[in-house]
Amino acid sequence: EAGAAVAAESSTGTWTTVWTDGLTSLDRYKGRCYHIEPVPGEEDQFIAYVAYPLDLFEEGSVTNMLTSIVGNVFGFKALRALRLEDLRIPTAYIKTFQGPPHGIQVERDKLNKYGRPLLGCTIKPKLGLSAKNYGRAVYECLRGGLDFTKDDENVNSQPFMRWRDR
Repeated sequence: EAGAAVAAESSTGTWTTVWTDGLTSLDRYKGRCYHIEPVPGEEDQFIAYVAYPLDLFEEGSVTNMLTSIVGNVFGFKALRALRLEDLRIPTAYIKTFQGPPHGIQVERDKLNKYGRPLLGCTIKPKLGLSAKNYGRAVYECLRGGLDFTKDDENVNSQPFMRWRDR
């Protein structure tokens, strides 16, 4: 149960049901806990093996990959303790790295918003929406008066919803 919860929270899961859940391909993009074994000599401690579809991660983004895998789960109340023991990155993904991303100033320049806080929200669910349905959710937020929408930590430019398509 805990392994499945970690896999879900670090991929398609969210803490509540939202209207956009019905627009997603949750099963295709969710992380999976595929093996669990007890920690030798320890009571109530286990090693869980979790795998993620590579499409969940933006090509060439260390930030997106690490935030997706460990971003929320270490504050996950469903677990007493959690530790990342090993991380194996497929060669196909490693070959996509080209350099560091840009910073927040680029975003402020694009919005032409300076000298005040920006009002925004995060689109949910974090993964699984098509580009069209993600765009629909963004449109509704902006139509309601927000300055911007923030992608969840797992969202960047995955193959199923490229940034330009959204």
